Amino acid sequence: MHTKDSLIAQLSAMLPSDATVLMHSSCKSLGQMENGGDTILDALTEYFSRGLVVLPTHTWATVNDRQPVYDVLYTPVCIGLLPELFRKRPGVHRSWHPTHSVAAFGADAEEFVRGDENCPTPCARDSAWGRLYDRDAYVLLVGVELNRMTFFHGVEEWNGIPGCLKETPNRYVVIPPDGGRIVRNYYPHCGDSSQLYPKAETALLHAGAMRMEKLGDATVRLLSCRKSAEVVSSLLKDNPFFFGKAGYR
Repeated sequence: MHTKDSLIAQLSAMLPSDATVLMHSSCKSLGQMENGGDTILDALTEYFSRGLVVLPTHTWATVNDRQPVYDVLYTPVCIGLLPELFRKRPGVHRSWHPTHSVAAFGADAEEFVRGDENCPTPCARDSAWGRLYDRDAYVLLVGVELNRMTFFHGVEEWNGIPGCLKETPNRYVVIPPDGGRIVRNYYPHCGDSSQLYPKAETALLHAGAMRMEKLGDATVRLLSCRKSAEVVSSLLKDNPFFFGKAGYR
């Protein structure tokens, strides 16, 4: 059985405690935990107490043209147990983007997530996804593969890949924590090119932008945002449709 202390020992072998980390995960892949899902969240927030812990809190499956309201406090996450637990924790700040929000914990968490509601695309360069690049953050893919690497959606956006965004926007309503309403147009992703992101794995490993680690029972793909963005941008420069022509979600 894994404990908070055993997970912290594994994390300390991976990264310095002042790093900014974003985690995508399969809770089941981690194995048996002393106190369930909270154990991994306790380990992350305690070990990276001098840095920043970020989890995606996406709502793209439930906030759409048929149900266009995103309530920052109450709209549940559509991508798993740990992000849903995390967003409700004391001291965690969730961004206000209606479909591709993140939640963050750390000294500058509130500043990190601020302003995403002003970004008309899911992973804009001036959103939290772009700030991961600016901070030279790391992504932990815990028990999941590269098809869960939302950051690469941002890299595609920033490289202007044709057809990645819908031509006509959806009009969404954002309800901030203090109430009120923000009504704006947002351009959703098209299709789902992320299913082809594993094509980049060999190039990422060869460039040193990704390495394999272990957390609990799970295999971890540990990626540098800055280095991996450079690798993927190079692949897309050579072939804008390296990940297909269908766009992405």
